[in-house]
Amino acid sequence: MTHLLQRRQCLAGLGGLLVAGLGWRPALASADVHRASRIMMGTRIDIVAQGKGPTGTAAAVQAAFAEMRRLERMMSHHRADSLVSALHRSAGRGAVMVPPELVAVLQRADELSRLSEGAFDITVGAYAGWSFDPQDARIPPLEELRRERRLVDFRDMLLDPRAGQARLARPGMRIDLGGVAKLPILQAGLRVLEQHGVHNAMVNGGGDVLTRGQLLGQDWRVGVRDPRAPERLIGTLHLRDGCVASSGDYERCFERNGRRYHHVLNPSTGMPSSGVRGVVMVSRQSHQINGLGAAIMVAGAHTGRHLLAPLRGVDSLIVDADSRVQTLGLMDERLRTT
Repeated sequence: MTHLLQRRQCLAGLGGLLVAGLGWRPALASADVHRASRIMMGTRIDIVAQGKGPTGTAAAVQAAFAEMRRLERMMSHHRADSLVSALHRSAGRGAVMVPPELVAVLQRADELSRLSEGAFDITVGAYAGWSFDPQDARIPPLEELRRERRLVDFRDMLLDPRAGQARLARPGMRIDLGGVAKLPILQAGLRVLEQHGVHNAMVNGGGDVLTRGQLLGQDWRVGVRDPRAPERLIGTLHLRDGCVASSGDYERCFERNGRRYHHVLNPSTGMPSSGVRGVVMVSRQSHQINGLGAAIMVAGAHTGRHLLAPLRGVDSLIVDADSRVQTLGLMDERLRTT
């Protein structure tokens, strides 16, 4: 019954294609290991940290969550007091001053949009009528999507990094940074842990896992779900000082009339993407793979391979629209089946 419920709810909030924490239970009993969770960015964020004592480690974890919360407030399109909402209110009228953290995210979004020829586009925020909550699902009428389509064009998100200014060229434009902001926010949390002297830690949230060091002398273990049968693992990744990022068609989704509707939207139609069912990428450098999962979900496996090919040290797995598994780099060697 549990597996059926998970599949019906598309594994919302359960970490997407990744299952972090395999085999940790004995380690979590140690006084040197602290674990905490918070709900933010629409998902559950978990931190597991090994320090030199429970008090200092707990304080470091609290500081990491505070930094992530600060950045979430800045970049959320759901909060009226965020800078993203300020951009929406100023669309077509003028520029908004934005701090370096947001400039970096907007620059990455523009880079991805150009690399993917528009398959990735943060101005999909204009498609505001969707709700992927299984308890309150909504599919916008096609006419509504057609109207909003005129407001979707990454070239009209204008950024001046030197001046620290950004603006949306036309009234009614909106952006959604969900595909490109989460990983930098998790990275910021990990950076705070290191600044507090915690050098063995894992930050996990919504399909992305960042690790530093080890857990009591053992590499961190991250399970990879099979997108074709999410209750089953296809293997385990052992990680030290690295990042795993994933996207899948059953994260934040609902089913209606036998069809699955998920939150990764095709910018050219406003409908959920159909190019790829799932993507998993492993890298030592999170910025290399930030946002690529969403781009590949839209662009398809063939274009995805071309986007991944130039990246050194990135190992990946793509499940295409026909449920065929394709691996790149050293993923076959990395993925342990036991």
